[in-house]
Amino acid sequence: MTPPLHRAAGSSPNAFVSLRSRASRAAGRLVENRYGGLVVMGGIAAGVFFVVRLFLLAVSAHEQTWSPALLAAFGWGFVYDLGALAWLSLAPGVVLLLLPRRFFQRWPGRLLAHAAAGGAIFALLFTAVAEIVFWDEFAARFNFIAVDYLVYTTEVIGNIRESYSVPLIIGSVAGLTLVLLAALVHQRWLTRWLDNADQPARERLRGALRWTVPAIALGLTLSQDQLPEFANTYTREIAKNGVWSFFAAFRANELDYAQFYPTVPLDQATARLRAELAPARPAAAAASPDLLRWVAAREPGGARHLNVIQITVESLSASFLARYGNTAGLTPHLDALAPHALVFDQLYATGNRTDRGMEALTLSVPPTPGRSLVKRPANAHLFTLGGVLRREGYRTSFIYGGYGYFDNMNAFFGGNGYRVVDRAAVSADDVTFANAWGACDEDLLRWTLREADRDYAAGQPFFHFVMTTSNHRPFTYPDGRIDLPSKEAGRAGGVKYTDYAINAFLEAAATKPWYRDTIFVIVADHCASSAGRAALPVANYHIPLLIYAPGGQIEPGHVSTLMSQIDYAPTLLGLLNVSYASRFFGRDVLDPANARLPGRALVANYQQLGLFTGDRLEVLSPGRRAVTYAVDLVSGDTTRQAPDPILQDRATAYYQSAGWLFHHGRQQEPTTHELRLAHR
Repeated sequence: MTPPLHRAAGSSPNAFVSLRSRASRAAGRLVENRYGGLVVMGGIAAGVFFVVRLFLLAVSAHEQTWSPALLAAFGWGFVYDLGALAWLSLAPGVVLLLLPRRFFQRWPGRLLAHAAAGGAIFALLFTAVAEIVFWDEFAARFNFIAVDYLVYTTEVIGNIRESYSVPLIIGSVAGLTLVLLAALVHQRWLTRWLDNADQPARERLRGALRWTVPAIALGLTLSQDQLPEFANTYTREIAKNGVWSFFAAFRANELDYAQFYPTVPLDQATARLRAELAPARPAAAAASPDLLRWVAAREPGGARHLNVIQITVESLSASFLARYGNTAGLTPHLDALAPHALVFDQLYATGNRTDRGMEALTLSVPPTPGRSLVKRPANAHLFTLGGVLRREGYRTSFIYGGYGYFDNMNAFFGGNGYRVVDRAAVSADDVTFANAWGACDEDLLRWTLREADRDYAAGQPFFHFVMTTSNHRPFTYPDGRIDLPSKEAGRAGGVKYTDYAINAFLEAAATKPWYRDTIFVIVADHCASSAGRAALPVANYHIPLLIYAPGGQIEPGHVSTLMSQIDYAPTLLGLLNVSYASRFFGRDVLDPANARLPGRALVANYQQLGLFTGDRLEVLSPGRRAVTYAVDLVSGDTTRQAPDPILQDRATAYYQSAGWLFHHGRQQEPTTHELRLAHR
């Protein structure tokens, strides 16, 4: 008798061969039918999803928390991969169901099947590259930004062409596609599928039901909201599937606050918010949920009708300025201007997109979940900074170097009473240098000078909202302006060129008769990057604000009050000594009557809504979740704390009220009756 040990050792090769044979037969049963092509493509897609996840883990290794949570992230990632595969398989599955029985028995059908397989592989690989490029820019899987990019193809495709070697990318993807397709042909996977695809309609229907019912069930029950709140945001992004995230963002580009977030009785929320906005005297708000109130000028003597040119700088993080620790000399002119300006040291952006910055600076509203009000329907005739100034006799303009249809900017500003000046409104001779995003900042600011001259000649004060673009990928600008090469210097070059262009503009403005009666505002729309380990990395929302009055009407200095972009409009109006009926959510941080109020900043992304108090952060999330964190701005770390009901109520008051008031028309320009009511 053969000893047991010897028998086990001798039989292991045969066992391995047997196991491999059984696996091959099982795979054959999955492939050798009408829907076998979906199985083959699904296997390739799953492999691509996994490789992308590994790659993103590698490039974010320095930001990851290396713990068992990463294993959980990969487990959840597999679930979302299945969800993506379920939805992706539905359309080709219907086609395979409807094709005639012997379609794949003839050479045209087989050729079409091979071409479709090649096209599917190319699409998968190209999507993988797109995910990697998107991650490089935003440190996130596909989200609302990717959805928007499908709409604004001119700017986006132009940006990609100017930032990356598109022929190299396309060629590499095509080459790898051919390699994978050749491997499928060589291993006869496609042949095994096509040789067994000749099935009668009844068998095809039974086969379709076996996979479509589970696929639809998975697609309908799986939600991205089910993903756990990992302590590290990078880990949470790794757990997602890019394709699934894209379609989730497409479906949920606006979230109803009351349906998904913590709430309190509406009158309680608005009452709390009025207390946050004290000492403003409530008027119509006493009778209904409304913030309408009268804001009296700080001093007697009436408004100071100074011109205002607000230069809103693309992606200008506070960390680029020397005052906030930068040693690379990227903003020498702004650094030189700061001692002569009123500088707000603790200003935080409300979001991480230009439209969010525009929303906060123009409307003084919190960032409601989903897309900004700039891109939503029914966003005309709102209560705006420009509207208040027009009632004071100002001309108001929006001036942009690109085409303002992007992000719905022209429709938003035009619908709210601003004259729009963009690239489409100027002649070709007015553009000396441009890239995919628009004319260079020098051109833009030259147009601004011309508009200011026109308004001055008309004898009216003016307010110009100017939006720059040069500090944006591909970071190209005219040669010979700064000591950093266009494009090759990347973000550093974009920042330094914009600094140069602003200084050139101020030097040219100094020769104008309106110069000493003008306030120049320099503020960012958002930071260069808001990615971080935390869901809302507050340090990456810190932006600069400088207000410079060459005529001496505003005393230079530094303001250390913690504030949000929503506080900009009321603070500016306070500096102009304007009295007005207000529906703003922000407050004048320089008003002595507000000195007793605690500072706070509102920061958000598309789903997480935050209220920051300097050392603590309350984050509201879908699923009616509210979490309190301790924040260390130096290290960027956030530590979960015991729930703080008072802080949660404060955050809820802002965001719940903002959602309700917008949807019920209570953020519109006040009627004549409402103005009288507010001023009674």
